[in-house]
Amino acid sequence: MSEIKIFWDPKGFEFDALGTKRYLRATDGDTPYISVPIRMLSIDTPEVHYPGNRKPSRSDRDLAQLAEWIASGDAPVSDGLGAHLYPKLATGAAGTLHEEQGKQATEKFKELIEERLTKPSGKRRKVYIRAADQHFDSYGRLLAYMAPNYSRKERESLAPGELASFNHLMVESGWAAPFIIYPSIPKYPELVAFQEAAKAACENGLGAWADPMMLTGYEFRMCIRLFNITKKLVGGRRLADYEKYGYVSRFCVDMTTQEIFYPQEYYRVAPYNRVFIWAEDVSDAVATLNLLPAGSHTLTHS
Repeated sequence: MSEIKIFWDPKGFEFDALGTKRYLRATDGDTPYISVPIRMLSIDTPEVHYPGNRKPSRSDRDLAQLAEWIASGDAPVSDGLGAHLYPKLATGAAGTLHEEQGKQATEKFKELIEERLTKPSGKRRKVYIRAADQHFDSYGRLLAYMAPNYSRKERESLAPGELASFNHLMVESGWAAPFIIYPSIPKYPELVAFQEAAKAACENGLGAWADPMMLTGYEFRMCIRLFNITKKLVGGRRLADYEKYGYVSRFCVDMTTQEIFYPQEYYRVAPYNRVFIWAEDVSDAVATLNLLPAGSHTLTHS
């Protein structure tokens, strides 16, 4: 019996105008290119360039400084989130680790591409693209699930696990963290399989999860923003609350308890149980997914 308590059945759609396309290349572990750029839905791999074209390793000193600001109370971060981030940043090599893991994630993705898209004949198999409710991100990339385009005969002979999307396979390998954002939630059976794969990877220390000092892609980007904000504050700049706390803005839901947590409390939810929600979507999500305030589950079962 699955632990998941939320139920969501998105309509999704297939891009008939796009049809099937040939795989071209990958810039990192979660951004393959076919004839249009794709940002793979529901996953996040470590960055190889961020911000912009800057290598994460160049942020080692900044992130170590951020750890000091967290310890001194200068960073606008809650005690709980600060305690979660501090040991990861204080190593002095947080950016280097992230960059190395980003490169490994990219190699894993390319390995999966070769394995799954190469036919027995040696020819290249096309890919199947399926988008969810939100179609494009702010960079114009198609938000989608990407899978090998097997023939009907092949599908009849393959086990369900062999039909998995590359999104699922990257999470299963441990080189991608689950990064589900409402309303682009997989259908329930797919969500269950996705969560189980992510949980197994995390608990067994696969891929990036092998190093307890790892930062997920979204955490690394958040820390860069937090460093820049704290630097302004330490330098004497006065910032409005929306500027001060803008480094983390998505609420987080535990899909196994239906509890919703404030943005700075996401760390209280196991990585494989997280569903993120933008502030403007919270009211709709609370009603649609029957969400409860954090702590309600504990009170109900005490």
